Parts: sequence; structure tokens; C-alpha cells
Amino acid sequence: MSFRFYTNVISQATRNFAAGLFIVGLLLIGFGFLVYILRDLFAILASIVFFVVGLVCGTTAVKIFLAQRKLDKMSSEDGITGYRRNVRIHTEE
Repeated sequence: MSFRFYTNVISQATRNFAAGLFIVGLLLIGFGFLVYILRDLFAILASIVFFVVGLVCGTTAVKIFLAQRKLDKMSSEDGITGYRRNVRIHTEE
């Protein structure tokens, strides 16, 4: 009689994990080979990605600066207590 510490479900899960890992390995080998063969194309693609991400970061920073400037103008026009316009403080004596 054979005694196992694991069930068939664990065995199937291990096989599925090994198959997935094998497929990922083959894909990485293929991608590495493509990068080696087409390095000029991938360099151009990488430069395009960096350029677009740089533009997005720059425009987001400009939007944040403009919003902060608008908030600063609003707070300076209202004064320091502008946000307390209709607030009355009652203290019990």
C-alpha cells in the first residue's frame, strides 16, 4: 500500500504551475531573441515610450502647479479667515 501526503488536486496544481512556468520561460527566451535581432526597433519603441511618459508627467505637473496657484489666489483674496465666513464661536462662561 502506498501512502501519500498529498492529494491528486495538489499534484494537478503542481503540474499546471510547471506548465505555466515553462510557457513563461519560452516566451522570455523568444522575447530576448527578438530584442537581440531587432535591437534598433526596440530602441525606437523604448524611446517613444519614455518620450510619451515624460510628456504625461510634465503636463500633470503643470496642471498641479496651475491648480495650486489658483488655490493660493483664492485663499489670498478671501484673507486668512475666508473659510470662516458664517461661523460664530460661542463660549460658555
